[in-house]
Amino acid sequence: MISKFSQAINSVWPRLQGMYAALFVSSASVIFTSAVATALVMGVRQAGLLQTQELWAFDQFIQWRGDEGPDPRLLIVAITEDDIQQQKKWPLPDGILARALGKIEQQKPRAIGLDLYRDLPFAPGTTELTKQLQESDRIIAVCKVSDTSGNSGIAPPPGVAESRVGFADLLIDSGGTLRRSLLFLNPPAVDKPSGQKPHLCQDSSADLYSFSLQLALNYLKVEKIQPTLTPSKELKLGSTVFRRLESNSGSYQNVNAAGYQVLLNYRSPRRVAQQVTLTEVLTDKVDPNLIKNRVVLIGAISDSIKDFFYTPYSGGEDKDQEMPGVVIHAQAVSQILSAVLDGRPLFWYWSNWGETVWIGVWSLLGGTLAWKIRHPVRFGLGSGIALGGLLVVCFGFFSQGAWIPLVPSALTFMTTAGSVVILDRFNKAGYTKAIYDRLKNPFKVNVEIDQSKRERQVAKITQSEYFQDLQKKGKELRNKKTQVPPDSNSEASTDVRETKKNGSAPGTLDKEYFQQMQNQVKELKKRGSKNDE
Repeated sequence: MISKFSQAINSVWPRLQGMYAALFVSSASVIFTSAVATALVMGVRQAGLLQTQELWAFDQFIQWRGDEGPDPRLLIVAITEDDIQQQKKWPLPDGILARALGKIEQQKPRAIGLDLYRDLPFAPGTTELTKQLQESDRIIAVCKVSDTSGNSGIAPPPGVAESRVGFADLLIDSGGTLRRSLLFLNPPAVDKPSGQKPHLCQDSSADLYSFSLQLALNYLKVEKIQPTLTPSKELKLGSTVFRRLESNSGSYQNVNAAGYQVLLNYRSPRRVAQQVTLTEVLTDKVDPNLIKNRVVLIGAISDSIKDFFYTPYSGGEDKDQEMPGVVIHAQAVSQILSAVLDGRPLFWYWSNWGETVWIGVWSLLGGTLAWKIRHPVRFGLGSGIALGGLLVVCFGFFSQGAWIPLVPSALTFMTTAGSVVILDRFNKAGYTKAIYDRLKNPFKVNVEIDQSKRERQVAKITQSEYFQDLQKKGKELRNKKTQVPPDSNSEASTDVRETKKNGSAPGTLDKEYFQQMQNQVKELKKRGSKNDE
């Protein structure tokens, strides 16, 4: 019984060894290929070579989301081309702005944002506007921050308290698209002539709030919500923490993260807030309920002013669609208020390690799919379903504020799957088994290659014309020896005896050479058999 069991094991064992070898090589190749593909893609990503594609995916997700409609807490007073034509002057006179601000303030909004630079007077009405800006506790004025390239910035209106000034600077990504919002910063130092005091937006010691943050804080003040900092120095309003954007956050790589930046979570491609015109305000045609307890932003949307920016929505239109600066500020204000008061998610992202693991999982999935499914049509269908699932998962996370890698994950999936398919072809050609045998015993000489070389050498010798001639002569000599008796008196016998006396039989030299050739062939075969063992 034991002997039969042993025989059965011996008969099955070679097959099990082969299966183990194939399984070991296949699984090892999938894991190894997945690791290499993940490391390669992460290296390319950190070099910034995938940033354009990843930001394109970000823009697509923004476009695919539904329009959330106007924010009921905001109102935009738009200065249109018709408004400018009616006043027949640009910039608008200070007196016109003073009248508009007075009418709006009578309806008791929570905050009024004047998105127009007023560092210089534009008479008439300068005295009235200056007094209104200095005395009102609702109006937020704007300035422009200086930079290191020599731009000295634009000062705020004279006499306005620092607590009611916000910078209007916006952040533009390479390619011209606006995806980030700047909340506060310290202006860079600017060389000023001796004795000349820098204005607020040139003061490197000042902690400047953005125009949109100042408006949001004035609104939240009524809700008794004040800004604080977490132990990690991040802005916190109520229970909402605004996670600071770093230079390598999300799909950004080596981006300038100066100041306190967050990703701008757009609310609507067209109407982030209800909108009225400046003329409607001046002629008292605006419903007071559209102003009361709201944040009112005043800014130009006229094509002649050229205060427009590309957004993630721009690429989704038949032609490039730009968004006015005042609407961008309204988007930023809405984002802050919606996050704090409505629980609308802010964008967040994983750490570098988290993203690496996520990308590696999809790389391993692609390799496993290619290993398990060998049929081309089924493999193509399975890959399409997997990549479609990746897209759905990433968009689902994005809808909840999570910006997780899509393009690198898809790239590693396809790279690993393609590499495993190529390795599988090598396996079918026998190369994989040879690699496994070599890994099992790396010091073993490749006997198969040497053996085939010896066989070719033997074939070359045995097939040569001279060797064939020697074989023929040897056969004739054996026949003569068999047919002629030793004591025969025939002529042939006599010749043989004579040759023996002379000490050299006919064909002796040929026989000796023939014998040497045979010995060489035997020696080659013997070496081959020893190496096989």
